[in-house]
Amino acid sequence: MRNQNTPIAVEGYPFVLGAAFVTLVLALLSWKIPALLALGITSFVAYFFRNPQRIPPEGENLILAPADGVVIYLGNAPESHLGEEMLKISIFMSVFNVHINRVPLSGRVLDTFYTRGKFLDVRDQKATFENEQGGMILEAASGAKIVVVQVAGLIARRIVSYPEKGDSLRRGDRYGLIRFGSRLDVYVPKDIDLRVAIGDKTVAGETVLGCLP
Repeated sequence: MRNQNTPIAVEGYPFVLGAAFVTLVLALLSWKIPALLALGITSFVAYFFRNPQRIPPEGENLILAPADGVVIYLGNAPESHLGEEMLKISIFMSVFNVHINRVPLSGRVLDTFYTRGKFLDVRDQKATFENEQGGMILEAASGAKIVVVQVAGLIARRIVSYPEKGDSLRRGDRYGLIRFGSRLDVYVPKDIDLRVAIGDKTVAGETVLGCLP
């Protein structure tokens, strides 16, 4: 999969190079203030698409955060793809968070899905049912299943996900991103040993959301 060893996500290169080109043109025209503003925008775009290394903690039963951000929802909720009630953990990503998403649990991709929809503010729970979103169902070696959903938001209009049905994924690896801020929902078994609370900050690939029995 992409972005395993790149300092900036490959999806960000067109944006970074485009902003850098505009900066160069303005500088050559000696338009100092616009050039400085364009340089600032270029720097922010490069910062937004940064792709830091992460070291997952030991423990195959650990479910890791798939995104950097803040836990904004935690509670039981129906999961339509598995047809059962599960524990839902929602992580909100602001434009200042790293936007590379990581695999929360080693396992096999049972299925993937993508649903077109609206672009409501993802902090509104109506976004769960109405916003554009894509996700995958993962099955661990133990047989436990989790569902990971990327939800597009008010500004985020592009969901990128690499895995396909049948792929074997390793926890902590990069698997996709959402451009310019959004939300990740993780549906896990209700009997997990929960390790986070609402308001907690998460680091993708490192923060433990919970542990399977």
